[in-house]
Amino acid sequence: MRLLVTGAAGFIGSTYVHLVHGEHEVTVLDKLTYAGRRENLPDDVELVVGAIEDRDLVLQLADGVDAVVNFAAESHVDRSIADQEAFARTHVIGTGVLLDAVRERGVPRYLQVSTDEVYGSIAEGSFTESSPLDPSSPYSATKAAGDLLVSAHAHTFGIEAVICRGSNNYGPRQHPEKLIPLCLLNALSGDALPVYGDGRQIRNWLYVDDFCRAIHTVLLGGRPGEAYNVGGPDECENIEVVHRILELAGRDESLIEYVRDRPGHDRRYSLASDKLRSELAWEPTVRFDEGLRRTVDWYRDNEDWWAPIRSGEYRAYYERQYGRALSGS
Repeated sequence: MRLLVTGAAGFIGSTYVHLVHGEHEVTVLDKLTYAGRRENLPDDVELVVGAIEDRDLVLQLADGVDAVVNFAAESHVDRSIADQEAFARTHVIGTGVLLDAVRERGVPRYLQVSTDEVYGSIAEGSFTESSPLDPSSPYSATKAAGDLLVSAHAHTFGIEAVICRGSNNYGPRQHPEKLIPLCLLNALSGDALPVYGDGRQIRNWLYVDDFCRAIHTVLLGGRPGEAYNVGGPDECENIEVVHRILELAGRDESLIEYVRDRPGHDRRYSLASDKLRSELAWEPTVRFDEGLRRTVDWYRDNEDWWAPIRSGEYRAYYERQYGRALSGS
């Protein structure tokens, strides 16, 4: 099967490419923003540098492929609060361009990678695929808009489109603006670990390999026009995640620094995966304790991957966001 995988030089997309590239012919389209890196991809995978909102380029690359898998996203809520334009351009305009190309080129299958955040926060229980979309940040609002475009194209034009909504992913090669790699690399470097508010926000943690298996399972067998939730096996408060990272990194709690909470910070996310389990027999295989240990080991062993990030654009972003500098050069 020939796959066009967009946004796949980032964290989740590159993990998916590593999963499928030995079995399928893969072309990656990625604009290589701060979160996308060529070294995340296998050496023998073709990378085209460009944007999904580039209509001519997308039409060219979609010609003759069997499926488009769209990971392209601006994914950090904090950045969307500061500047929403890039999020709307990628999630709405870019998704529309991809869907038009799928229709015009007769691509048999399209998969949209989405997020639990499109549902908003839930105090008790778990969201199902029939729960209303109720996003609460510019990031999640534009992701929800992209999802609605996918559903509209499936309904109006009959394209075979499916949506995968994942809970909080973690694992190797995740950019350190996100909670787990941020706190892990700060702990390894002896920097303070910033924790928003009281740290009691609850997330449903999903190891990235399990999410990518779910995505491929839905691509191959999901019902056209349907969305599938992919929830992790364990819930955990952010502050508990931070405590576990400190323990694995051999650091103590004196490094924890509580900072002003993010505006509109959702309190709890939770996804029910019953539909995916019953229809397509997917199950998560990595519990949070084991996945976090694997993640800590990977970052500890791959300083050559993360050191350039902490000395580049991210360093200036971190100082603006948290009002203090990182150690090192």
